[in-house]
Amino acid sequence: MALTGRAALLAVAGALVVLAAPAPALAFWLVVAVIVLAVGVDLALAGSVRALRFERSDDQRVRLGESAEVTLLVANPGRRRVRGVLRDAWSPSTRPAPREHEVDVPAGQRRRVTTTLRPLRRGDFTAAAVTVRALGPLGVAARQGSHRVDGRIRVLPPFLSRRHLPAKLARLRAIEGLNPVQIRGQGTEFDSLREYVVGDDVRSIDWRATARRADVVVRTWRPERDRRVLIVLDTGRTSAGRVGVDPASGDPSGWPRLDWGMDAALLLAALCARAGDRVDFLAYDRAVRAQVTGGGRGDLLPGLVTAMAPLEPELVEADAHGMVAAVLARARRRCLVVVLTDLNATALDEGLLPVLPQLSSRHLVLLAAVADPRVAALAAGRDGAAEVFEAAAAERQRVERRQVTARLRRHGVEVVDALPGDLASALADAYLNLKAAGRL
Repeated sequence: MALTGRAALLAVAGALVVLAAPAPALAFWLVVAVIVLAVGVDLALAGSVRALRFERSDDQRVRLGESAEVTLLVANPGRRRVRGVLRDAWSPSTRPAPREHEVDVPAGQRRRVTTTLRPLRRGDFTAAAVTVRALGPLGVAARQGSHRVDGRIRVLPPFLSRRHLPAKLARLRAIEGLNPVQIRGQGTEFDSLREYVVGDDVRSIDWRATARRADVVVRTWRPERDRRVLIVLDTGRTSAGRVGVDPASGDPSGWPRLDWGMDAALLLAALCARAGDRVDFLAYDRAVRAQVTGGGRGDLLPGLVTAMAPLEPELVEADAHGMVAAVLARARRRCLVVVLTDLNATALDEGLLPVLPQLSSRHLVLLAAVADPRVAALAAGRDGAAEVFEAAAAERQRVERRQVTARLRRHGVEVVDALPGDLASALADAYLNLKAAGRL
């Protein structure tokens, strides 16, 4: 049972009547009797909330930043009309609207109720409960009850970097010699023969073809297709740090490093698939959190976003030994291993650097990390003693970052260190550079 605002107004009116009556005691009991009678009539004649039946639309998927409509079908098998208010409750971070729906379901009929969700973060969200308040004919009291109606929405990564894909594909076609520019890579897959020009590598001269012709002939190469790329996403504690600006809400506190890494991984995977390479994905901290084994070009991105959607940073130190072992178990032949992590000197010294030779000796390793733009801003501060101290700390962090980058490169690891909005594009460029240089 629930009393409405009309019951409060009735009580106030009754109090005024009691104060104005010549016999207050008698008036008081008369007012109480009227209110109790009105409440009783409403409760007796209100439609049954327990008898209602609900059906929800199928589970939905939506990209972060987009909205989704969830539909609830309300059936009234009872003998009385149900008129009142319905609330389809979801997590606050899904921003359901409207919060309440006015419903009027005659006996034996059904009505549809639609709620619009605008999620603020990625992940899986479930419906909490459906609460219905059925008013009586006088509007003084209502029957109220809640029903558990299963429902789920999966919010996928937004893939903001897809705007870079056309430009990267144009460069890929240029590297492969498929457009009029005819830029030749230095790969290991034979492409064609042409006459020697000044500046060509003499090692490319085809002596047999030269002997059959009057001119010196060289071989041209292009990067091989159907290579393997394994993308490893670090979901340990360093991935929880927020950098940049949250693109979904505009929150200046930033987006987790994990989400920036996902965005870069999606662009790289799309580019690799178009290049004819096989892409596998692994999310790891102290255990495998998600994995995708390369399928067809049409299945790769849907599989990746589905696997990434429920991932959250684990507040534990990543197990570098376990990560390397997981990579080596999945990659028997030489391939490109892309590790998306943080260039945290302490974490790398204690984790990845000691075991990196096991990986770099068998595979081509590319490490990508997102830099915090606030560090550069702090390093430029000079107004006052506090800003000078902050600048010194920021500069020290930048020096440590450069030092660990140099150490990684001495191990034969390619490093991409870019600001949040530039990471995906820079990682794609690094992949294309490897293709053009014939290293992949």
